[in-house]
Amino acid sequence: QLLCVSGRIMPAKKASQQSKRGSNTRKKGKPAKVTRFSNLFESRPRNFSIGQDLTPKRDVTRFVRWPKYVRTQRHKRMLERRLKVPPTVNQFRTAFGEKHEVMKFAAKYKPESPKEKKERTRREAEDAAGKMKTEKSKRTPTLKYGLKRVTRLIEQQRAKLVLIAHDVVPLEMVVWLPALCRKADIPYAIVKSKSALGRLAGFKTASACCFTDVKPTDQSELAALATACKAEFNEKRPSWGGLSKPSKGAKTGRQKQGKKRSHIVN
Repeated sequence: QLLCVSGRIMPAKKASQQSKRGSNTRKKGKPAKVTRFSNLFESRPRNFSIGQDLTPKRDVTRFVRWPKYVRTQRHKRMLERRLKVPPTVNQFRTAFGEKHEVMKFAAKYKPESPKEKKERTRREAEDAAGKMKTEKSKRTPTLKYGLKRVTRLIEQQRAKLVLIAHDVVPLEMVVWLPALCRKADIPYAIVKSKSALGRLAGFKTASACCFTDVKPTDQSELAALATACKAEFNEKRPSWGGLSKPSKGAKTGRQKQGKKRSHIVN
């Protein structure tokens, strides 16, 4: 018997109870049971309740509420595929990419940036201050940009190759430009995209650019590109587009043919 702090007499624990806590529960001589699956492909159901197994990842793209501009451009794209598209609009679907030779050639004739222009004018001013008579340096030929400027150059027969962006919004701004180039017999090319032309012109976007003059060493390369663009765009007649069937509704394989009715003449 033990005396507690409160003054009560507490019975002492039995030796058997003390030994049970400290001793191992496994009895000597018997090995522990190992749970083994009878089959490798045995079903192991998972529990997806709170605090249990993680739920598998799902594609929730169809449940996302996209912004209005995304929905608008998707609807427009779908209508262009399903409806009958006239040739003047459909011709803007075939375009040269940003890695085409025309775009690489146009990158050589980027107009000078404001920083380069400031440096050039400063050098010219220093030369003028040092000498009384100075010869003005000839301006290097550059790419001409801007819709009004390009249109005027085409009408004056000064443009040698015209580049038109395929994604101008609204399209009515440039939809007449290919017809004007054909009438003036000037080679043109529809390229991707207005942002790529904008980088060449030094702006965010540009709807059209053209070449009026190039270096003597690049005359043959420009003539070869103009011939290729003329064969690809000027000489080809634009065709109708659209009327494409949806991929989900299209039936695969051959359709089942019904029984042919026999026409018997009495």
